[in-house]
Amino acid sequence: MLRRCLIAIALTAASWAHADTGRHADDAYRVGQTVRTFKPDAPREWRGAQTNALVTRIWYPADSTTPVVAHDIGPPGHPIFRGHPAADNAAVATNRARYPLLLLSHGTAGSADELDWLAAALASRGYIVAGVNHPGNNALEPLTREGFVLWWERATDLSEALDGMLADPTFGKRIDPERIGAVGFSLGGYTILELAGARTDLQAFESYCRGPAADSTCHPPAAKNEPVRAEPLSAGAVASLKRSGASYRDPRVKAVFALAPALGKALDEQSLARIAIPIRLVAGTADTTAPPPANILHIAQFLPHARVSMIEGARHETFLDTCVATAVSTHAALCKEAPGVDRDAAHTLAIDAAVDFFQSSLIDRKGTTAPLAARSSESP
Repeated sequence: MLRRCLIAIALTAASWAHADTGRHADDAYRVGQTVRTFKPDAPREWRGAQTNALVTRIWYPADSTTPVVAHDIGPPGHPIFRGHPAADNAAVATNRARYPLLLLSHGTAGSADELDWLAAALASRGYIVAGVNHPGNNALEPLTREGFVLWWERATDLSEALDGMLADPTFGKRIDPERIGAVGFSLGGYTILELAGARTDLQAFESYCRGPAADSTCHPPAAKNEPVRAEPLSAGAVASLKRSGASYRDPRVKAVFALAPALGKALDEQSLARIAIPIRLVAGTADTTAPPPANILHIAQFLPHARVSMIEGARHETFLDTCVATAVSTHAALCKEAPGVDRDAAHTLAIDAAVDFFQSSLIDRKGTTAPLAARSSESP
């Protein structure tokens, strides 16, 4: 079945250098960024998180004359990642009335900001990107057991953040509701596949993890920091477990792009085969956190029309932001690449793949167009 997948990217030293020289050559916009805190009215499972809200980082197109400022990402005074130059709370670019929206889902114990490299690049090409920090499983607050266990609830985070974006006084009227997609990394890749129609099969995953082929997705590295509690799960968590196999398909989402998707063995195979929207999958050949055979390549076997690309030598962490120089030694596990692997060049390949994919699956699809607009001056 793997013959149906196109393994499209295999890098040599020469192609690394070639890819890096073209980075951001097609940028049409400066990047604006802001934050929204969405608080859904309906009761929901917050997974024991301190913040009962969906804290959402938003990247968006700003006019080409907007002043931008370089910034780093990480604890104050101790940055880890290099951010894309951006303008806080700038006005949305005025040359189009509406822009496509991409929902962004981070990996286990990560944050939306760790995918700034991709979100900002997409914003510079005319997309609004909304990155949710998933409750109980993000780097901005203490991690919770429920945040690690109730994976399927992450899809509800994205759907409710989408509700918030469409209702937002500034962004709602600037979003083309016919052109909504999703991007996810690692556990975020699993999350957006659920939005596309995949369902979770906990029994199959538990059986896989008890067997000799079990991989690191059965015991993710971040679980070392997971709070250990003796008391039973809350009533809400027990109720959530009972609906783990439910469908979290959001029909508003028209295409998904998954980077190094994890929990491949937790996804019901028949539900994957029934996905009807465009899917693009990208991962690294040196990924030991979500090893390709049981994750991206396993998933792809059941997606008859998905295109798969493998970046030679890229690790799981290659798809995090590029690190500042001082962090390469202090955070080697996150930052240090193998000899001959250039993270910026890998990012360029992934960005190009995402731009091409969403151009064909969202921008060129039949439906409403985004007409030119009269100038406006609203700010987020």
